[in-house]
Amino acid sequence: MDDRKRTERECYLALNEASWDKVAHTTKGRTALPHYGPLCADENALGLLGDVRGKRIVELGCGDGKSLLYLHQRGAAEVCGLDLAGEQITNARALCDTHGVPASLFHAPMEDNPGIALGHYDIALSLYALGWSVDLDASLDRIASYLRPGGMLVFSWEHPMFRCLKSRGKELVMQHSYSDEGPIESMSWNGAPIVMHARKLSTFLNSIIVAGLRIEQVIEADLCESETGLRDYPRRWYSKDRAKLMPTTIIVKARKP
Repeated sequence: MDDRKRTERECYLALNEASWDKVAHTTKGRTALPHYGPLCADENALGLLGDVRGKRIVELGCGDGKSLLYLHQRGAAEVCGLDLAGEQITNARALCDTHGVPASLFHAPMEDNPGIALGHYDIALSLYALGWSVDLDASLDRIASYLRPGGMLVFSWEHPMFRCLKSRGKELVMQHSYSDEGPIESMSWNGAPIVMHARKLSTFLNSIIVAGLRIEQVIEADLCESETGLRDYPRRWYSKDRAKLMPTTIIVKARKP
């Protein structure tokens, strides 16, 4: 990585960390197990993780720790969480301490390894977090390095086409080109400035392959009518009408050979 890209990466990470710290108290574990994303089928229906009893699991973008608690309560032998936002790690620590979860927690970007054991974990999990990565290839390289041979990655993210579409009554119209990739700066994300990265579905899948993982399943999650919680999403970005026309979420399962 050249100096310019390294500086750009560090600036984006610093901005996003500060903004996530600012809004951490408002997120309330919005996407945490058993849920993979808004208005789509959950782990109870999909069974992507299988029986987690005795498994060692690391979550990238652990937020306030609700998924770590879920996994611990279902018999996971070891849970570890990493998050860019220090406030989220503080929240996760409080939740885990309250419920007696002996979680290892790390405050760091997913592009870096702050001390997570290599070749150790059975499952790597990331729910609506991997897409925040500034350097997707570096993040997936790190994730692959945490997994033991045969270990699996399961991640979810907003469907890359979803951001391109704008609702117009019961129709969707293209407001952005799906092919345009790169950083998107917003000054009004949940009231804080933020940098996100537009990526195509193929970009995610190819980066997984480059990291040495084998893709086993890709789900473009259809609307699940039983899922609710629209009040949690400002301006109803994830409305049922919109989700009927376009999946909100992609879910990918991949495995380390």
